[in-house]
Amino acid sequence: MLAGFALAMLSFTASPVIAQESSETLDLGEMIQPLDEHNLFRDSLYYNWGGSILKGDDGTYHLFYSRWKKKYSFKGWLTFSEIAHAVSDSPLGPWKYKETVLKGRELDSLTKEGTLENHSWDAITAHNAKIKYFDGKYYLYYISTNFGDEAYTFDELLKANENLRDPKRGLLRKNQRSGVAVANSLNGPWQRMDMPLIEPSGPIATLTVNPAIAKGKSGDYFLIVKGDKPNVKGFIRNQAIAIGESPVGPFVMQDKAVIDNLDTEDVSMWYDSNRDRFYAVFHAHSFIGLVTAKDGINWRRATNFKITPKNILLEDGSWINPDRMERPFVYVEDGQPKVLLVAIKKGDDSYIACIPLDK
Repeated sequence: MLAGFALAMLSFTASPVIAQESSETLDLGEMIQPLDEHNLFRDSLYYNWGGSILKGDDGTYHLFYSRWKKKYSFKGWLTFSEIAHAVSDSPLGPWKYKETVLKGRELDSLTKEGTLENHSWDAITAHNAKIKYFDGKYYLYYISTNFGDEAYTFDELLKANENLRDPKRGLLRKNQRSGVAVANSLNGPWQRMDMPLIEPSGPIATLTVNPAIAKGKSGDYFLIVKGDKPNVKGFIRNQAIAIGESPVGPFVMQDKAVIDNLDTEDVSMWYDSNRDRFYAVFHAHSFIGLVTAKDGINWRRATNFKITPKNILLEDGSWINPDRMERPFVYVEDGQPKVLLVAIKKGDDSYIACIPLDK
């Protein structure tokens, strides 16, 4: 990990073109405040995971997040995850489940005795939600997958869920793509797109997942997706950037990666109009980090690159030391970061933590 981290530092700082700027001073780590129990969103029957927040016209806050039944084990995210909608009077919670918004498009048609042919890119699972509002419409970005041309049974789906080495699970991983559903209201109805947003190319191979999107001052839309690093041995994920004129694409993949030579996941991004630049948070193996770009294309590590190690301070002075702390998302209101949202796995439970940010 240390060798990879050092290599990543070289990739972010080697060129004088991307040298740090003294005006770039956002420090999310210094803004982190202790949280209490009502900032944690748990469910006794489901694993809660990830998500993003948007404020509605009525002042209510809306959380779109992933969840799947605990009876399927934590590995069930790839096969049985759904995207749910919760509401609160505060972006810090407490949150109340409202409805399930998206599932794998064909799972309701699959009975325990039947066999199903794939008919859609998002046949199985709906996961890693990002909710956005652009020009009068709501856009719910998510990931999904399918078995390609292979028919499958419910028992085969369960087997792929239970065994990480099952060939069909490998097929599900390879077929993961990012897509979007569109609505005129946060309460739906949601219209899914018939095709994924983008296919792997350029700096990423195999899959395109965990979409993050922001609109720049030019009016273009900048989409970050994750894929495998091409032509390398071992398991390294790259972050790539694509640009389009619409929130639903088409998007053109750029040659230069957002993050290279550091295994990262789960980017969330926003455009900061006060600082006139893009920011993106991510998680690596031991910390939550921050990168930035003036133009949305040439990314570098932020001045305050390392936001936090993977632990959380509570108001009573104790700490949450998770097994996993992933899916960072920064909720921004009136131009100011207000909440750092992360997904926590501890033992056989997973939940969402809404960490207060105060400038």
